[in-house]
Amino acid sequence: MQNVDPSLPPRLQEIINLFQNLPEEEKRELLIAYSDRCRECAPKEGESFTLSDIRKDQECTDSVGVFLKVDSENRLLFRMSLGSHVQTLTRAMASILCQGLAGSTAEEVMALPSGFVPKIVGTELVRQRSQTIYYILARMKSACRQLVAEQRRTNVASSTP
Repeated sequence: MQNVDPSLPPRLQEIINLFQNLPEEEKRELLIAYSDRCRECAPKEGESFTLSDIRKDQECTDSVGVFLKVDSENRLLFRMSLGSHVQTLTRAMASILCQGLAGSTAEEVMALPSGFVPKIVGTELVRQRSQTIYYILARMKSACRQLVAEQRRTNVASSTP
């Protein structure tokens, strides 16, 4: 029986369930497979976004771009651009989070507890690479906070006589 955490979006819960009962070696193999699929999360040519945040942070070895699109129901689509020096684990988390958070709201992403991460990557990799593992999630949450702040400013400006 799979665990269900009501604080997690259903798509992310499915990915966690996939990883949760795997031995460490199989988790690593699946992480590599997700890392290899990271290109699928890259922005597509001609695609437009509600918010784009491209930068190189101190926590990362290369530039990372977070692209966010919001639909008419305030549901999100994330895309990520990762420089060539970004680590495999960071690429895997980007792929997992783009897929797992698709269709979520900004509020759901911002409220997402980080406790699910060890269920995906395993406790050994969390110990070895704790900064890297949480980096992409932090960037996505930051983009959501930016989005919500911009939406509030727009709402205030449109309601001011």
